Amino acid sequence: MTIQVYPYNEQEEKALLDFLDSRHYNYKSTVENDLPDQEFLDQYNKELNEAEAQIDAGDYLTHDDVKKFFTDKRKRISGS
Repeated sequence: MTIQVYPYNEQEEKALLDFLDSRHYNYKSTVENDLPDQEFLDQYNKELNEAEAQIDAGDYLTHDDVKKFFTDKRKRISGS
């Protein structure tokens, strides 16, 4: 998984790096002017294309669908 973070200043960057080090996370730090690597861009574009295909096929839930699902689930759990 790739996550890009843009700290506002050097203090914020140092705090983030200290946190990652304390949790023994593997990370790669890059210079601000570096472009994202091609592998990241290819994966990102692939995921976007897949998501668009799902939406075009009607395979998605609206926000209202999700709210209704949880409302109904809460009713069944509470017995109302």
